[in-house]
Amino acid sequence: MKNILLILSIVMTTISCTNAQETQFSEEALNGIVLNSESKETAFRDILEKHKGKTILIEVWASWCSDCVKAMPKLKEIQKENPEVVYVFISMDKSFEKWNEGIKKHEIVGEHYWVNDEKGMKGSFGQSIDLDWIPRYIIVRGEMEVTLYRAIEKDFDKINQALK
Repeated sequence: MKNILLILSIVMTTISCTNAQETQFSEEALNGIVLNSESKETAFRDILEKHKGKTILIEVWASWCSDCVKAMPKLKEIQKENPEVVYVFISMDKSFEKWNEGIKKHEIVGEHYWVNDEKGMKGSFGQSIDLDWIPRYIIVRGEMEVTLYRAIEKDFDKINQALK
């Protein structure tokens, strides 16, 4: 009986730790470099600093990602319901051209950045934000406090709740 309780305790602890939500970005993430639509390098920290004091919804996506494309109508609803929120899109596309084509094709409104890393999601920026799935949504408020660190396309109720 004690062994069963011990195993159950270990399993519950492991599950709760894997679902933990970060409350701030690592220095590695903040120093991560992305490109804007004019191919200018920008540190992730500078994007957040630019909108300090506001609520920011970050979507990490790619034009080749079917889950990302399927989730876009829901995200556009959120944008209509929350016009005061800043929307930042960070693409994991494999090329600058595909990224820009995806923005135009899907009529994505917001600030756009591209991670230029041949390793894509498994590259240094992806690793620095614990990227294991896209689309990935992150909500930041106030003094760069992360209020929702890990949400995916099935978590729109959680996203709406975090924005309220």
